[in-house]
Amino acid sequence: MSAVEPRIKKEALMEPDWITATQEELVEFERNQVWKLVLKPKGHSIVGTRWVYKTKLDESSAVIRNKARPVAKGYSQLEGVDYDETYAPVARMEAIHIFLAYVAHKNIIVHQMDVKRAFLNGELKEEV
Repeated sequence: MSAVEPRIKKEALMEPDWITATQEELVEFERNQVWKLVLKPKGHSIVGTRWVYKTKLDESSAVIRNKARPVAKGYSQLEGVDYDETYAPVARMEAIHIFLAYVAHKNIIVHQMDVKRAFLNGELKEEV
């Protein structure tokens, strides 16, 4: 696995580990049905996205895995239009409750928990 984090997608697409990380993220988007392609409504601006690449390390600085995430380009938002709107992916509380119930049942001590995938949960009633 690569310890060097690419700055742009073009760099990432030259390394098999980063291609795999990007594909894994896209597969999860599809599997969890977290997005759908729609036409741009008239009079609305688009907040673009870009890929962010991060290397997860263990306590001895060895590479555990590479993570690729699409993120919104928040700097393209307009004050007075969509500037105050933020959207953050979070883990479902049901998943956390199930996990904690399982570890309590098995009498396991949890020191840290890392959520591998998190998405915006719930249906939005307003246009984003």
